[in-house]
Amino acid sequence: MNTVLYCSANGAIYETHAFTKADIDQLVTDQGLECLTSADRQFDFWFSPVTPGCQRRVNQSATELLLATTPFTAGTVPLLHGAVVVATHDADGDLDGLSWEQLDLLARKNQSLTKRDERTLERRIARATRPQKRRAPKKTSQPALVSCAHPRTAVSY
Repeated sequence: MNTVLYCSANGAIYETHAFTKADIDQLVTDQGLECLTSADRQFDFWFSPVTPGCQRRVNQSATELLLATTPFTAGTVPLLHGAVVVATHDADGDLDGLSWEQLDLLARKNQSLTKRDERTLERRIARATRPQKRRAPKKTSQPALVSCAHPRTAVSY
């Protein structure tokens, strides 16, 4: 049984199980998965690429984990959207579960982010979500009633 981390888009992180890439497909609920690997090749981040116009929210907790385990800076780390699965792989490249040591290492690395990194990342996420808010349909006020009738004037014959 392979223990993996499921990072939901709302920020919660769960331990769950996956046996194959198809299981990760189901967890992320999308086809066309992409994978980024940490600098030490211990952790694989499985996610779905964002299609243009898609308004899935940025997954801040998964992005922070990616930042903590790669040489990316807070200004260059790719913003991960939607659900993300963190797993590992064996020597053959097949999906493998995270060990307790790896889970502890992820927690320690995530706590090593500086306040500056966190602020930079929060600003980038805010900037990335701003256009989505502008594209949201605006509330329209009730249309004004317009009378097409002409006022009647008294006519004397």
